[in-house]
Amino acid sequence: MHDIAYIRANPEAFDAAMKRRGAEPVADRIVALDAKKREAQTRVQEAQSRRNEASKAIGQAMGQGDKDKAEALKAEVAEIKASMPKWEEAEQQTGAELDDLLARLPNLPAQDVPEGADEEDNVEIATWGDRRDFAFEPREHADIGPALGMEFETGAKISGARFTFLRGDIARLHRALAQSMLDKQTRENGYTECNPPVLVNDDAMYGTDKLPKFAEDSFRTTDDRWLVPTSEVPLTYSVAGEILPGLAEPIRMTAHTLCFRSEAGSAGRDTRGFIRQHQFEKVELVTVCRPEDSEAEHERMTGCAEGILQALNLPYRKMLLCVGDMGFGARKTYDLEVWLPGQGAYREISSCSNTGEFQARRMNARYRPEGEKKTRFVHTLNGSGLAVGRTLVAVMENYQNEDGSVTVPECLAPYMGGIDRLEPVK
Repeated sequence: MHDIAYIRANPEAFDAAMKRRGAEPVADRIVALDAKKREAQTRVQEAQSRRNEASKAIGQAMGQGDKDKAEALKAEVAEIKASMPKWEEAEQQTGAELDDLLARLPNLPAQDVPEGADEEDNVEIATWGDRRDFAFEPREHADIGPALGMEFETGAKISGARFTFLRGDIARLHRALAQSMLDKQTRENGYTECNPPVLVNDDAMYGTDKLPKFAEDSFRTTDDRWLVPTSEVPLTYSVAGEILPGLAEPIRMTAHTLCFRSEAGSAGRDTRGFIRQHQFEKVELVTVCRPEDSEAEHERMTGCAEGILQALNLPYRKMLLCVGDMGFGARKTYDLEVWLPGQGAYREISSCSNTGEFQARRMNARYRPEGEKKTRFVHTLNGSGLAVGRTLVAVMENYQNEDGSVTVPECLAPYMGGIDRLEPVK
């Protein structure tokens, strides 16, 4: 959500920022709706005030025996009561129209976000790790996976396309990855482990900018709840409506949960394999902090995600997203793209975003600075630390052997119960 006061004071700057995001100029319409709403509010307040004054005066007139004055005041009160619903309705309707308009506008990009239309215009910030030199032609995970227990057909039989059934040691490897990520983020990086609901209400989805924009990309239950597209939703919304004291130290939360996405906007993309599933698991990172801390927290969060890839010795690159490829709620985003030798390409495995106060305004999450009476909106950040399924894909392709087996990374040994290699079923 956007700051109306800022838009009133800086309409040209707001439209220029929206233009960077590919949106049409809208500041004049916002200001006009706001003025109409404020006028209606003023009319209602003035009418209420005059009604109260007149009602009090009626009693005084009656006490003085001035029946004519009392009757005139009664007529005025009746007229006021008759006119108020019109202004109350105008205030409500205009307010709803304004809120709906603001809810559909993306966040303003940070000044250092590069221009660009799509992923081709993203900027490479850094690379890490050496690509493995294979003595054979590496294969994609979808080709070696079935013999290792990655059963695409079984998943489809049970649930349809883009569902996968993992069986045996590969299921254990998937669990090991998730557990190792969670342990690293909590024990080394200072995130508090959480176990949130994965069914959430409309308010939680709206407050974290998933509604109304991404309704069709999410799954809704028959009782009008939503399956979370990411645990960013319940973790971030946990501070909704709160006034947090001080926030001298950022609130850092992590959770390993199932995630669900209908992927309505990605038809035809990554239909093969384990990359883009309707149901997947992710270790999410969420930070709530003061505005002055959010840039440093963004760098820190991204570094925490990078640490997982480095522990697994998976080559990757760090990308700064351009305005055209950035998510709806983000003001600045880093993507981490892992190298997949089977595909011969880098693929996204983590996205870490600073949303500024965009989500905080939608869910009214504030803090009170030390020694101040006035509250301010917090800043919220979210990122993947990491997407578990995509990390499994990266391990399979980077650690594959010529015979179709997959070597287990050394850092996962404590979680694998002595299993150091996934062997294909002959």
